[in-house]
Amino acid sequence: METHFQQELEELKKELLKMSTIVNDTILKSINALKNLSREEAEQIINQDKLIDELELKIEEKCLELLALHQPVAFDLRFICMAIKITNELERIADLAVDIAQNVLELANKPLLKELIDIPKLTTVAQNIIRDVIDAFINKNINLATKVILMDSEADNLRNLIQKELIDDYMTKNPTTVKQAIPLLLIGRHLERICDHATNIAENIVYMYSAKIVKHHPERLKEKTNFQ
Repeated sequence: METHFQQELEELKKELLKMSTIVNDTILKSINALKNLSREEAEQIINQDKLIDELELKIEEKCLELLALHQPVAFDLRFICMAIKITNELERIADLAVDIAQNVLELANKPLLKELIDIPKLTTVAQNIIRDVIDAFINKNINLATKVILMDSEADNLRNLIQKELIDDYMTKNPTTVKQAIPLLLIGRHLERICDHATNIAENIVYMYSAKIVKHHPERLKEKTNFQ
């Protein structure tokens, strides 16, 4: 029975990795749609959201089944509960990628206001954060989860740069650019929110493996932690 339970936990990990890979790919595709100003690519992302919603439900059902049939305790119980939280955060991240695609629809068939520089950088940060946080969860890596939390400030800085340039260099100086600038402002905000959701996962990972609450208390990241 125990062996069967562990096998099911491994399957759960695989499903989480599958979902995170699809979500990460969706983020990249949404920015590629922006670079190409492609209505077709943006609509494909919006239509793909149903697949991610179905994956979320599948993983949640699997978690509830494991809880009901095996009544796990201690670490296994925390792991399954954490898996549910992760799927919820990933689904929200995917929704933000869809929001980006919808912003692209507003810009499609029009020239870009400016060359994309900081938005692709912020996209890379977001993708790295998601990849690392899932790796941290699967491999019980508190150090990697801590790295993710610290990377959130980089995302904030890039979002601020995007906003400052669009507002100060374009919208303020030339009000006719507002319609083209606002979707780019929102895309920067969506990418930063993606990083926030991944950071939420990382904070829960630190708590799960160390019983240390770091949400709203980043100074505790410097405290010595014993792996459990």
